[in-house]
Amino acid sequence: MTARGTFRKAVEAKDLAAITSALDPGIEFHSPVMVRPYLGRDSVTALLGVLLEVFEDFRYTDELVTPRPSGDLAASGGPPAVALIFTARVAGKAVQGLDLLRFGDTGLVTGLTVMVRPLPAAMTLARVVGRRMEAAEGSGGPSDPVQH
Repeated sequence: MTARGTFRKAVEAKDLAAITSALDPGIEFHSPVMVRPYLGRDSVTALLGVLLEVFEDFRYTDELVTPRPSGDLAASGGPPAVALIFTARVAGKAVQGLDLLRFGDTGLVTGLTVMVRPLPAAMTLARVVGRRMEAAEGSGGPSDPVQH
């Protein structure tokens, strides 16, 4: 199974251990509802664990793969970027989103950018996830959700 297939199957199974094993130790997680990225496998795993709990009826609907990698990986024949389109609900609000995955030479996920819409659902997601992350980490954390 490819790295992208491993990540997708792990998310669909809500298997946090399998998701974690697909992540590079230096992964960066970006989201429009966070001021700064989450950096590193441990902090991204903690966030993804919260997202697995917060998203209701999560399912991937489409998978888009770049035909060729870009940047430095192009020269080494590295893996392509993958966009996984999803639908879910957060606190009863419908969400559409996209997980943009970048892979390193080892095939592990080095970058994960999540985009969600519509804005009211994105703001609900920011509030719910922000509260749970603060509770898990104490006040503050590696990334602060957008303040409302």
